[in-house]
Order: sequence, then C-alpha cells, then structure tokens
Amino acid sequence: MFAYLKGTVEEITDGTLILDVNGIGYQIAVPAMDTLGLPELGETVKIYTYLSVREDTFQLYGFRSLDDLSVFKLLISVNGIGPKAALGILSVLTVDDIRFAILSDDIKTLGKAPGIGSKTAKKIILELKDKFSLDEAFEKKLENSQTDNSAQEEAVQALVSLGYSNSDALRAVRGIEISDDMDAEKILKLALKQLL
Repeated sequence: MFAYLKGTVEEITDGTLILDVNGIGYQIAVPAMDTLGLPELGETVKIYTYLSVREDTFQLYGFRSLDDLSVFKLLISVNGIGPKAALGILSVLTVDDIRFAILSDDIKTLGKAPGIGSKTAKKIILELKDKFSLDEAFEKKLENSQTDNSAQEEAVQALVSLGYSNSDALRAVRGIEISDDMDAEKILKLALKQLL
C-alpha cells in the first residue's frame, strides 16, 4: 500500500520513529540499529515501508534501504516468523550478516536475535538458503560497505574450486581477521589453515 514515506522526523525512540508527512504523524516500527542512523529531529528522511495488517491492528514497519526491506520480506515469508521477529533479527544483525549466516549455515549468528533459538534459526536457513547466492551476497556487501572485498570473494571462489562447499569456504574466510593490505592469496592461505 505504501512503498515509502518521506517526511520530517518528529520523534525517535528505541525501535520507533514518528514521521510527519504533510501534517500526518505516522508511527513506524524500525530496526533498533536504524534508529542510530536516522537524521536529527526536524530533518527530512525517506523510509521504505511494509504495512502489516492483522485482525485488530495495522502496523507500519520502516527501513532505510530497499535491501533491508527485501530481506525483511524474505524473513516474514518463513513459516513462524512474523514481522516483530523479523524486525528483532534486523535490530541485531545487518542484512549482510543475515545473508552470510544463511549461506554458511551459521545458526549461532542467527540465534543472537531475540526469540530466535537454534530450531528457528535452522528453519530460516532451510527456507531461505536458495533465495541467496554467494555472488549476490558479496555484491550487496560491496554496495553496502562501499569497500573493496574482491580479495575475499576470490579466496572463497578458490576454496570452492578446490572442492570445499560454499558454506565451508565462506565460514573459513569470515573467520579470518582481514586487514586492508591482504590480497586473495594471503586470505586463501589463512583460510586453508582453518579448514585443515
């Protein structure tokens, strides 16, 4: 119904934003992490929205980017994950963290979200794993961070070509403390040490 709302920030509380759009105040539930990046009171902001309609309530959920909104929609498509649970996940994990956790079968990372136990985390991974690709995950990570992660991507691809699964390769590369001066070869050597 609402693709996005653009208006003046009236109030920000933990997990809630009140946005004034032409004299109408919209109360929007937002991920807790997003409240830190919102503009000051009185400034203009554009929020991508999702309207949840239940028998007794209408609730707007808002996100700073379309990428966040699309991951939210994927999360609520999982049986047993409602908008509040999905918002809880996005409040403690970035969309990049969620994508990589799903691709690498990382139950522990998904379990950091409130109300998400290992059983629910496994269900999320099972139902959403085919919705993401490793290439897309790295591409989105590059877009979101505006830094060059091509060395990491090359190292993961090299591990896959050596016979390791995507999830094992991704987990090994993510387990390395990577500095700016590291090239793909150095990352690959450190990842192989973890895998052996």
